[in-house]
Amino acid sequence: MSSRWYTVVIDSNDPARLARWWAQVLGYQVMFESAEEVVIALDAHTYPGLVFVPVPEAKSGKNRLHLDLNPDDRDGEVERLVDMGARRVDVGQGEAVTWIVLADPEGNEFCVLRSREQ
Repeated sequence: MSSRWYTVVIDSNDPARLARWWAQVLGYQVMFESAEEVVIALDAHTYPGLVFVPVPEAKSGKNRLHLDLNPDDRDGEVERLVDMGARRVDVGQGEAVTWIVLADPEGNEFCVLRSREQ
């Protein structure tokens, strides 16, 4: 017996806004939306997706789980994401790493990796 990875759930102060931001980042679409959750995925048959749920409190502290993005052009993607509202953050990664740490509009950290083969 095993399980399938279905979604990652992300707490958010504004789930609809943050879900649409991440959908634009990933080329995903909104699959379901209600007051309790917004689900985004590549399509109705491809998982994992992301689920955004409302919480009243703001994010505090460093994420214990984060997404890594694998772009064709790391520097170009970082520029695009910053233009969309991401910001660079320091989580102690140091100068010698090959990835760049950003935070989404609600402060959730994620990494943009150097370009890799698919």
